[in-house]
Amino acid sequence: MNEQLKLNIKGSITKNSQEIQEPVALRKPRQLILHGDVREDDYYWLNERDNPEVKAYLKQENEYLEKVLSPVKQLRLDLYQEMISRIKQDDNTVPYNKNGYAYYTRYETGKEYPIYCRKKLNGQNQSEEIIVNVNDLAKGQKFCNVISPKISPDNKLAVYGLDTTGRNLHQAFVKNLETGEIIEQNSPVIAGDFVWTPDNKAFFYDTKDVDTLRTDKVWLHTLHTTFDQDKLVFHETDETTYASINASKDRKYLFIHSGYTESVECQFILLDQYQSPPQLIKKREHGFYYSVEHFDGSFLILTNDDARNFKIAKTPVSQYTHDQWQVLIPHKEDVFIDGLEVLANWLVLHERKDGLNQIHIIPWNDLQEDHYISFRDSSYDCWLGPNYEMTSDVLRLGYTSLTTPVSTYDYDIKNKTLILLKENPVLGDFQKENYHSEYVQVKSRDGVDIPLTLVYRNGFTRDGKAPALLYAYGSYGITTDAAFSSNLLSLLDRGFVFALAHIRGGKEKGWQWYEDGKMLKKINTFNDYIDCAEFLIAQKYTNADRLFGRGGSAGGLLMGAVYNMRPDLFKGLLAHVPFVDVITTMSDPNIPLTTGEYNEWGNPDIKEEYNYMKTYSPIDNITPGKHTNLLVTTGFSDSQVQYWEPAKWVAKLRKMRSVKNEVILFYTNLDAGHGGASGRFERLKEIAMEYAFMFALLSEN
Repeated sequence: MNEQLKLNIKGSITKNSQEIQEPVALRKPRQLILHGDVREDDYYWLNERDNPEVKAYLKQENEYLEKVLSPVKQLRLDLYQEMISRIKQDDNTVPYNKNGYAYYTRYETGKEYPIYCRKKLNGQNQSEEIIVNVNDLAKGQKFCNVISPKISPDNKLAVYGLDTTGRNLHQAFVKNLETGEIIEQNSPVIAGDFVWTPDNKAFFYDTKDVDTLRTDKVWLHTLHTTFDQDKLVFHETDETTYASINASKDRKYLFIHSGYTESVECQFILLDQYQSPPQLIKKREHGFYYSVEHFDGSFLILTNDDARNFKIAKTPVSQYTHDQWQVLIPHKEDVFIDGLEVLANWLVLHERKDGLNQIHIIPWNDLQEDHYISFRDSSYDCWLGPNYEMTSDVLRLGYTSLTTPVSTYDYDIKNKTLILLKENPVLGDFQKENYHSEYVQVKSRDGVDIPLTLVYRNGFTRDGKAPALLYAYGSYGITTDAAFSSNLLSLLDRGFVFALAHIRGGKEKGWQWYEDGKMLKKINTFNDYIDCAEFLIAQKYTNADRLFGRGGSAGGLLMGAVYNMRPDLFKGLLAHVPFVDVITTMSDPNIPLTTGEYNEWGNPDIKEEYNYMKTYSPIDNITPGKHTNLLVTTGFSDSQVQYWEPAKWVAKLRKMRSVKNEVILFYTNLDAGHGGASGRFERLKEIAMEYAFMFALLSEN
């Protein structure tokens, strides 16, 4: 390990874990029977959220963790302070222009939460106007999250969502920006999308079923009326699908998309006639995906219609039926079209090729005179920023890599030049030239090339002696691209290699990459990750006694599967809010987000899918014997992966072990949800704990 930065470790956490009495959860035998198959669940009772015994057990686990980690108490504090010291606390985002104002978000020194602000672009009064100060809303709250405010067309009102529970139970608030008064509140639980009507008298919003948290309804709220008087515009009754709303770029249409992954349909309402019922463009069909934008009298439709990696069709608004769709941008086997942006003179596509993002610029007046924006790093992430000015020939975008902090650019399309507006500051002695990144392809066991991004500090020697952390996600078609984290410097500067595996289950290499890592092919996700771990060891980036794995949520499922399948490859695993009780959760339609995910994991009522899930579900595949060290973290208010999944998993692991050979620690943030603590500083304490856990184990080698 690189000793340029000292570690403050006083003792052995392995020894502590063996000498200190572990918490023991009560066993209350229960049988779960489906398809004639019996599963024993002694800890099912832990889902009783209001049972005092549950909270007592979770607190015991937290206390045990603190005792075991006592040798790194100072190190945790040092790491936390180190991470904070890199943050420019009085910072702000680059302003973007919209409807006569420049909008930006800023932070103040010592404050946890953002402040949403704006200034007039023209006129004498260009002083700052605070739209929402989240720090004020968070006073007296243990958790606070705000859905960004949406401004009315006349610039006088803002609607935003506020949750202080940690369970994504946001409610809507409407603020008069001229008086500062909250004029509307006490809404139902909202999903978070808002679309104002052109006359500033109403807005559309979507709501969640309070039990399943599935977004299922769209409403029209008229100002100066109570929310219980709102008009129901759309109701998605299929329990396996979700609804969402958005406005077209030109603000002429409201679009209601409903479905899930590959089966989607879209309805529209002309916003000038917002009391009209929605009109369906094409009825939902299994395996048929499409989303809609409007431009210059036509609908632009991103679809997989006979196009695995998607194409773009165009049809006049007056003739929008499927048989009228005409191909505008054809399908390509090697390019996945992920999204589109329209400007008056340009069509901008967000694409993926060879595992990487790319931005494709196409002039409307000559579709053949296209070009791509060039980026400098071998592996990176780029995205389209807020581009509200239709007539602009300048494109706002964001960029980052494992060595480059998040950067905001304007791209001059005509001159093909990138203009750096801001690179997020990293305080201290950080220089990106001191770090090196690689983008390699790992040959999987079935012959597929898996992209792998690595970063390390200059001076690294590939001799198998360096510690390493391998991160991955691999589900829901979510891509995990190379993104900078100043927190990661605390590992890199102490000799770590960080590796990011772009495994199947995401869409890094196109839609098929997703299809090959879900449902009855889910094993590919786990195998890809294991193959990447073996690559790191074989190529001497690290060794099995110095390699750690990390994943959260569905990536926590990955950690659970790997814990059972190949624990020998890792010194330890870090599982954050892990989805580890797959069959039990997917068998309960009342648990939030379950029914909508049958297309991701399978439906246990179908015997073939039940049997397949049982082959990898972490809690159902625990075996006695030697495994590896494990740190599990969760949030008591988590609405996406319920706290009791990791709680049950850890309890069963403790029961199944015959000898305390490995450290097993479990931490529950009793005030937080799926994303952990809500403040920008508070969440660093959990990261410092994870890093200290790894350093403590390495110090015992």
